[in-house]
Amino acid sequence: MMNHQTELIPPEELQPIRERACRILDELDRILLGHHEVHRLLLIGILSRGHILLEGLPGVGKTALVKALGSLLSLEFKRIQFTPDLLPSDILGCNILQMMPDGERKMVFQPGAIFSNIVLADEINRASPKTQSAMLEAMQEHAVTLLGETRPLPDPFFVLASQNPIELEGTYPIPEAQLDRFLFKIAVGGVDADVLTEIISKRRRGEPPAPTFHVTAAELAELFDAMERIYLSEPVANYMARLVAAGHPGSPEALPEVERFVSFGASPRAAIALAESARAAALLAGRPSVGFEDVKSVAPAVLNHRLILNYQARLEKVTSFDLIDLLLEKVEPAGLGLPAGVALESGEVKK
Repeated sequence: MMNHQTELIPPEELQPIRERACRILDELDRILLGHHEVHRLLLIGILSRGHILLEGLPGVGKTALVKALGSLLSLEFKRIQFTPDLLPSDILGCNILQMMPDGERKMVFQPGAIFSNIVLADEINRASPKTQSAMLEAMQEHAVTLLGETRPLPDPFFVLASQNPIELEGTYPIPEAQLDRFLFKIAVGGVDADVLTEIISKRRRGEPPAPTFHVTAAELAELFDAMERIYLSEPVANYMARLVAAGHPGSPEALPEVERFVSFGASPRAAIALAESARAAALLAGRPSVGFEDVKSVAPAVLNHRLILNYQARLEKVTSFDLIDLLLEKVEPAGLGLPAGVALESGEVKK
């Protein structure tokens, strides 16, 4: 079954697009050492036009990473430091009474920091629920409505939010239902001793090097266009649907472990996120169509913040990643009830 796409991208056209995307990835690896998988997921999220939540301790390079990405993509970048006293108007903007040249007083809209291509919402869990809601609503609508007037946000528009997992005092955790608006939740961990040695010996004060190239607006548009032409077959789409369904307690496809440890499964938005991010993973791999392996490579980042665990899971120290591993292990890609090892990663079946 064909999806809504009318023109698939041929391999010879895909190759230079893939090389450009890989060059962006290589540059991120050069700028921020020791975080290749984080960079891969970040680039996949951008190609999927999704918002991303980065969770990690202070000093692991979250802000430097987002700044470098904005510079590489030649996109306008703004940073918002979230604090308990931050107001929605500080983010969205407000109307200010100004004197016009003709002497008339008029309300003039002053855009907030969210009117940018890439917005770094630093420590988003420090802002009040009212301010968080204003930010999250704009993320979903890609527009700001004030005094009855709706103003579209720039295109492309991405929010890359960060939060510190160890400080709980003076914070307002993002509600589980609101977390669903983020395409990915990515854990940014520390690095090993070899990487630390390279940082200390080659980078004064830990400052990352400047990017050596920049993607033009036209080149970025080609990347987005290529994403639209990555083919998603019915068997792979069905695998995504069964993965999401198997994580819902009460569903006929639910695993026993899900029934025991999960209160609420992922929403349909998770299936959409799987489809879009798997397309981007296929593009980075140089494939014109999505394979089962592409779905598996992005599933943890898509699902880890969407499975709401119960008290029993906390009691037995079962994490969402543990359950995602079980889903990927037990939900058969081909869905044909074949013996283990018969289903191929490409979506075909051995004869």
